[in-house]
Amino acid sequence: MLTSQIYNEPLTTQFDMRVLLVEDEPDLGAAIKRTLNQEKYVVDWVTDGTEAWAYLENRWTHYTLAILDWMLPGMSGLELCQRLRKNNNPLPVLMLTAKDRMEDKVAGLDAGADDYLVKPFGMAELLARLRALQRRSPHFQAKELTVGNLTLDYSSSAVVSQNASGGKQVIPLTNKEFQLLEYFMKHPNQIVTTEQIRNQLWEVSAEPASNVVAAQVRLLRRKLTNSGCTNPIETLHGMGYRLNLSDESK
Repeated sequence: MLTSQIYNEPLTTQFDMRVLLVEDEPDLGAAIKRTLNQEKYVVDWVTDGTEAWAYLENRWTHYTLAILDWMLPGMSGLELCQRLRKNNNPLPVLMLTAKDRMEDKVAGLDAGADDYLVKPFGMAELLARLRALQRRSPHFQAKELTVGNLTLDYSSSAVVSQNASGGKQVIPLTNKEFQLLEYFMKHPNQIVTTEQIRNQLWEVSAEPASNVVAAQVRLLRRKLTNSGCTNPIETLHGMGYRLNLSDESK
């Protein structure tokens, strides 16, 4: 039996789908952010390299990927990448630039970038490059995550509950509910705080209402309970929440 413990470290899994986007072109930055949000990524978008470094130094926020424009005010994308690698940070980096000479590509890769995308580019190619970076990550995992009688299918963004007789039921979740359930399933039987959930699942600039986490937990708990899960998410007053999924399919 797993013992309960307070989860007090930033997340280190790749499917949390949080991206730091550093792009100072307003139209392009807005288009990338909108596309990634549609793909269930949480995106922190900044336009200055110095501000981006402050985000990267925040120990409470774990990023899955970074998308860095080469030319930035404050600190260039090249400098950001070099500083990441100097600090032994393995965060996958996709470099965006209008520079298309071979020498520039070599310079970007030598600075520590994992891939290089020349402007202009299509959003379909951007998403394909990001998926490839995730697959190459040492933290990459299978396409499904199962805890108790629940399975998250990343390829279809579906959540399936299995009952004792073997019947399966798809639970309809919003993007945020899916992310929240994944967060809990990554740390079953561990106590996670409201602040940790807010820091990881909401964009820094979003400034969500003080009760937004509690409201999302209530909605998710109701859907899980309606699908047959018994007391799936426990509220520990003054401490946080804990996922208590047993294998009710057996």
